[in-house]
Amino acid sequence: MYKFYCYSKCSTCRKAKKYLDDHHIPYEIIDINDAKIHCEDIKKIHLKSGKDIKKIFNTRGTRYKQLNLKKRIDDLSLEDCYNLLSNDGMLMKRPILENESSVYVGFKENEYDELKQ
Repeated sequence: MYKFYCYSKCSTCRKAKKYLDDHHIPYEIIDINDAKIHCEDIKKIHLKSGKDIKKIFNTRGTRYKQLNLKKRIDDLSLEDCYNLLSNDGMLMKRPILENESSVYVGFKENEYDELKQ
């Protein structure tokens, strides 16, 4: 079972959800706008993804811009980044699909095709 971190008003999240539904891939929805996502969960997502922490942020989002993170992010520690992301889910890139062994950040159909194997 996957954890599907999403925002219901996000068109990319809706596309990813449709893909999961169409391919009968089980998941639990976690709405990033409503749920409290703990720092430990953000850290696990980050480490499993193998991506730079910047790739976990929604750099095109309003909150990212309001906080001027483009100029500040390089000066933040990982713990600071985890705290920011856990305190404001709208800072997270979406959707994020996670299970015990892997994490998919964003929606790329060719990456999701791996789920069917």
